[in-house]
Amino acid sequence: MKTPVELKYSEEHEWVKEEDGNYRIGITHFAQSELGDIVFVELPEVGDQIKSNEPFGSVESVKTVSELYAPISGKVLEVNEELEDSPEFVNESPFGQAWMIVVEPSDVSEIDTLMTAEEYDKMTIE
Repeated sequence: MKTPVELKYSEEHEWVKEEDGNYRIGITHFAQSELGDIVFVELPEVGDQIKSNEPFGSVESVKTVSELYAPISGKVLEVNEELEDSPEFVNESPFGQAWMIVVEPSDVSEIDTLMTAEEYDKMTIE
């Protein structure tokens, strides 16, 4: 799967998409393929504060449980409730249907620390 160039990426394999000053967050195709079949997703509540580089939830696969690390800090505005009943969306559509949260950033400059698609691809190949 091609890494979408319009997104930014964290070293922990989360993607970030800017939408009208807020940011939609999910995990990458690479991350879901490494985890295997996702069977459970735990996400924060609307209104929670998340902090960059700290866990904000987890995904459980048939192989392991892996924490999700916030690529940016801010307030959770939306949570993808569909993942509660359909965690397999993470495997099927990591850049689309399986978005996880939408965040109102507390420090927009954190976006500048994230990788481009090219930089992310280089990291995951090496």
